[in-house]
Amino acid sequence: MRIGLIAEGGYPYVSGDARLWCDRLVRGLGQHEFDIYALSRSERQEDEGWIPLPSQVSRVRTAPLWAAEDDGVVYGRRARRRFADCYGELVAVLCAGATTDASATPEDASATEADRFGNALYGLAELARDEGGLVGALRSESAVRTLERACRARGALRTAREARVPDLLAVAAHLERALRPLSLDWYEDDGLGSVDLCHATSGGAAALPALLARHFHGVPLVLTEYGVRLRTHYLAETDSSPTVRSLLAALHGRLAAESYARAALITPGNGHARRWQERCGAERAKLRTVYPGMDADRFAEAGEGPERSDPDTLVWVGRVEPAKDLVSLLHAFAEVRKEEPKTRLRIVGTAAGTEGAAYLGHCKVLAAQLFPDEAEGPHTVGRNPVTFEEIGGPEVPALADAYASGAVVVLSSVVEGFPIGLVEAMFCGRATVSTDVGAVVEVIGGTGLVVPPRNPRALAEACVALLSDPERRERLGAAARARALELFTVEQNVAAFHGIYLETVSRTPVRRVVLDDSGAPLPFAVPAEAHVPGRWTDRTARLVARGALPAARSPRTRHRTARDGGSAMNGLGGLDRPGAPTSPGAWDERSEEWLTPDAYARDDGAGVSGPGTDVAAVTDAREGAADAPPTTTADARIPAPTRTTGTRPTPSDPLPTSTPSRRAGADPVKALMHRHRDLCERAVDPLDIAAGLEAHGITDRTASRFLHRDVFSLAEEMYARVPRDAESRPSAPTLDTPAPEPTGSSSPSSPEPCARRR
Repeated sequence: MRIGLIAEGGYPYVSGDARLWCDRLVRGLGQHEFDIYALSRSERQEDEGWIPLPSQVSRVRTAPLWAAEDDGVVYGRRARRRFADCYGELVAVLCAGATTDASATPEDASATEADRFGNALYGLAELARDEGGLVGALRSESAVRTLERACRARGALRTAREARVPDLLAVAAHLERALRPLSLDWYEDDGLGSVDLCHATSGGAAALPALLARHFHGVPLVLTEYGVRLRTHYLAETDSSPTVRSLLAALHGRLAAESYARAALITPGNGHARRWQERCGAERAKLRTVYPGMDADRFAEAGEGPERSDPDTLVWVGRVEPAKDLVSLLHAFAEVRKEEPKTRLRIVGTAAGTEGAAYLGHCKVLAAQLFPDEAEGPHTVGRNPVTFEEIGGPEVPALADAYASGAVVVLSSVVEGFPIGLVEAMFCGRATVSTDVGAVVEVIGGTGLVVPPRNPRALAEACVALLSDPERRERLGAAARARALELFTVEQNVAAFHGIYLETVSRTPVRRVVLDDSGAPLPFAVPAEAHVPGRWTDRTARLVARGALPAARSPRTRHRTARDGGSAMNGLGGLDRPGAPTSPGAWDERSEEWLTPDAYARDDGAGVSGPGTDVAAVTDAREGAADAPPTTTADARIPAPTRTTGTRPTPSDPLPTSTPSRRAGADPVKALMHRHRDLCERAVDPLDIAAGLEAHGITDRTASRFLHRDVFSLAEEMYARVPRDAESRPSAPTLDTPAPEPTGSSSPSSPEPCARRR
């Protein structure tokens, strides 16, 4: 079959995201023909050139996202009216707050807004196709004025109503950049209209050409996301104003919902991304989890020779930035040294940008303060037990050497998507200690230890447990390597996508007749898997004429999209209060009597309880992946002592009789959770709650009244206090989809997955 592979900022360029796995996918499917449609992110990326392409790539078309020259198109009066109507409808949906119809349910309101957004988006695409482009119109003053009217309209979000002129100009510029793919000339019959299937390698800008190919020509869409664009926006847009962040979050959320609704199949890269997609409105029946394929050969020597490791060395490998929380790791290492004085810590990685460089400098200063240079004797030179190194140096010539140098690999992040570093450590056969963030538990699957984030004591106890038990360390390392070779190799990734391509095309009716040079129908012009439309092949008994564009496969599904925009908070790094706060009965009826309207509006902090309970329980990652049960047995749980650092009222306490005493014992965080109960219950992770809180006007200054340094830290406590059990998690795709996933991720020897413990 002929596949249109659409990539943003990656393949086939030398640098960029998703470059490696796209190249491995194309080379692994030599029986198919590929047309590459690439969107570049910078001039430097274009100057670096392309990687060598295999013979199955028949055509490459590129377009820049970093710059767009004015198309010189002058609209007439009718075209200007069409643009004003479509653009006005699109920005009105982005600025819209709660529905004004009291009788409408949230699901109905969400479906209505999704229809409005889709109609406006395709209206702009049709206008660009008819008139020759949208660049000039999107940069015009009328576009900014239309955006301003939408922000000032009745029922708009609070953050939108507070927009100022710089905010409006910034949002208009971002919209122009995001909608540039609408003006491309890729949507003709000899372009994307000639392929049998469109595969968008990410959401956002890469999904737009695939959506238009489906809209204009009925080409089926397969969407792959290893990182959901809305979550990426929350993490990246930290310097913009709340208005800009909120409106752009609404854009990414609406575009994601539209992409999920129109896609034939959606392939998240892990269970964490899958939950974010469901949060943005994706249907479970369309989801097929496909783990990224990684090259295991370069780690074979380290994995087959564990004797190369130093039994007294901990290793951390990654990109240095605040989200990695190296400060907690250094404090944890100080506790490790009390139990194992000979232990050393190697931090291998480079700083990410100016913020990462500043954070790296802060960590070096902290390490020098916590661990003065030590000498073994009076005539030897002392050295610090913590070293900061980079790949390519004399001590660490290659990435595999970094993992092979230590006995235990540590991950201390507070925010993480798919932990590639953990998979590499598993390929090397190393035991791991990780924080419970992102897809860590799903990846580890019972072959390592998992502790709560921002908990140095729990991290230290887990490291000591493995350092002091070589047999257990070796057992976990062997199990980790076996699991990685089963789930995360290139072969399983290519096989999964091969099956997904065939499944997608088999559900797509023949929609065109291809003629040869003589005008006769060309034999085998469409894949053999494509079925002939008719009542004997279509379960809905819907007749489609040969050569006609197919109707929509199903009526628009009502989406449950994010009604609360937001952004990532500044200062994710740094050591906040260790421990995951707990609270008995977060939704008990007595808390309604504890609510006080000004509980979180006082500057003096009266009535605010202590920082909660420091939970230091270290647990093995016994929960298997959401879509693949673990392949090895889990280790035993390690109990750890707890230290109570504050008190909160519990359901067993008698209710206070006087108003002053009741306010003194109030729990303002619980009151805030009741106020934002919907947000807490449907949140995927703390980042989701933090974005929603900021969209409702809660700032870092407000968070300080709850004894938290920033909104993200407050969101972490709220997320930890929401009761969750195994039933609340999405079930395995083999149970809720009509066809099994071709991922090869199941194993007949896998033990029963255990319930998740928090």
